[in-house]
Formats: sequence, structure tokens, C-alpha cells
Amino acid sequence: MVVIRLARGGAKKRPFYNIVATDSRNRRDGRFIERVGFYNPVASGNEKPIVINAERLAFWQGNGAKLSPTVERLVKQSATAA
Repeated sequence: MVVIRLARGGAKKRPFYNIVATDSRNRRDGRFIERVGFYNPVASGNEKPIVINAERLAFWQGNGAKLSPTVERLVKQSATAA
């Protein structure tokens, strides 16, 4: 099953997450199919904290991909901010 979830990157104490479409059996930071956006929880200044490609997100959901609970919350949060 394809799932859209967060893959952690960044340095220690400075997290950065890619929002990726991946097979649910793959590791959290392992192989993924496509990068759909990113989430930067420590964004400051002019940096954008959340960027999601809504067109690709809709494509994957149309093909049966499930959102993780955290990604679902971030999608709602970015929709209200825009």
C-alpha cells in the first residue's frame, strides 16, 4: 500500500521533514516514490514552514494512497494558512 508520510532529514536538534509517497513497508527515511513537499518545524524569518504540491497530493490520493495522521494534520494546517 502507498502511504504519504514524513521522512526525517536535517541535523541533530534541527529537524527537516520531506513529505513523501512511499510503500508502507519501506523504512521511514528509506526509499520513496516521490517527494510531494516538505515541512520545516524550525523555520524562521522568511522561510516557509510547509510547502505541499496539492496537485501531486491529489494524484496520489486518487490512486489510493493513505495519509499518515501527521501529514493529514499538516495538509489541513497549510490549507487554512493559504
